[in-house]
Amino acid sequence: MPSALVRALTERMNLPIIDETSVDAFLACGAGEADHTIIFFTGDPAQRSEANDVAVVLPEILRTFQGKLRGAVVRRGTEDKLKSRFHVVIMPSLVVMRGSEIMGILPKIRDWSEYMTSISAWLAPDAAPMTPPTPQKVEINYAGERING
Repeated sequence: MPSALVRALTERMNLPIIDETSVDAFLACGAGEADHTIIFFTGDPAQRSEANDVAVVLPEILRTFQGKLRGAVVRRGTEDKLKSRFHVVIMPSLVVMRGSEIMGILPKIRDWSEYMTSISAWLAPDAAPMTPPTPQKVEINYAGERING
């Protein structure tokens, strides 16, 4: 269940709540809509108090980049189904997208200047999408034998 601040954010800012069935429709840019989006993965606010801090900052980010950025909140209970697709490891996180391309991820609460610098760079027309992290390869030596995994 979302916290009162997250719930107020979605109601006051009229942000859609998305899940695995609606995320692609949200990411598709409609006529006259900004092609960049920001997706808020809250995590459990009872365990991650920073979710409330990000819920306070997100409306300011959307006001600052009005007309350039659309926002949505991932429905609690469906975050695990979307985390890997958007390379979210830490919650809360804000994921900035251009269409279906991940431009960048901002985990936890940040300094305002970091939001402004990062998001401005990701909104630039010539900005390159984020390179997905490569899986870690582990090498284990056991009793002189080499095992790759």
